[in-house]
Amino acid sequence: MSTRKPARRSVEPVYYLFLVPTLILFTAFVVGPALVGIFYSFTDYIGVGDWSFLGLRNYQALFDDPAILESYTFTIGFAAVTVVIAQLIALALAVGLSAKIRAAAALRSVFVLPMVLSGIVVAYVFSFLFSNTLPAIATSAGFAPLEQSILGDPDLAWLSIVIVSAWQTIPGAMLVYLGGLTAIPGELYEVSALDGAGPWRQFRSITVPLISGFIVINTILGVKGYLGAYDVIVGLTGGGPGTATRSVAITIFGGFTGGDYAYQMTNATVFFVLTVLISIVQLVATRGRMVRL
Repeated sequence: MSTRKPARRSVEPVYYLFLVPTLILFTAFVVGPALVGIFYSFTDYIGVGDWSFLGLRNYQALFDDPAILESYTFTIGFAAVTVVIAQLIALALAVGLSAKIRAAAALRSVFVLPMVLSGIVVAYVFSFLFSNTLPAIATSAGFAPLEQSILGDPDLAWLSIVIVSAWQTIPGAMLVYLGGLTAIPGELYEVSALDGAGPWRQFRSITVPLISGFIVINTILGVKGYLGAYDVIVGLTGGGPGTATRSVAITIFGGFTGGDYAYQMTNATVFFVLTVLISIVQLVATRGRMVRL
């Protein structure tokens, strides 16, 4: 009996034709600048001119800076609140649109529209609504709390960002849930109905367990997306009033244009590490959670 191992198939040269240019471009425009930026985080570089090495002094100052800590508190809190609201609404819409109702396809198209619009355009439209339309309606209805624009209220401005961010990201999450719901065999619902299970019991005992993997993925991807929120905040509040809605991304970009390059590069490096940690959590949380139907 022959013990020769099967010959390994050689890689077709055409694969390298696509791989090598991509790696070169990725290294030149992503990896290279990132490494340079991380290096400058250990210096006093302002973006131009000479610089000197500072070691970990920027990092020590960063963790003692109340403004930086406030931006992280706002960003993480905003991401946590928005992801809960967006996922609940997206799941409810997906369940409704997966039912056998008239014009389901047309309704899906309508609900998907927000995700194809530019974030900054959506923010400016909602800024007009929050600043003019909503106060006018509240004044006509005699509802005092909303007679003034919430964008100018340090205690309420964050709500506008939550509303707009959720409105724009719900369609993407809804499509993921629709994919999971359509993969569930209809026989499961038929059998459970024969056993006397109502819609709510079917949802708790069949739907939620079988789309748990999709819920985990949507939730973590949503948090990662909200952590990097920038255009919506710029279009709505610009980080104000004061610093009430200043996110980490706005703080970093503001430093880049304000001659604070090295310090905000330190901030960007810490933020990058936070994002990597979230990615690791995603891998651990989703390992073995994908549903096998």
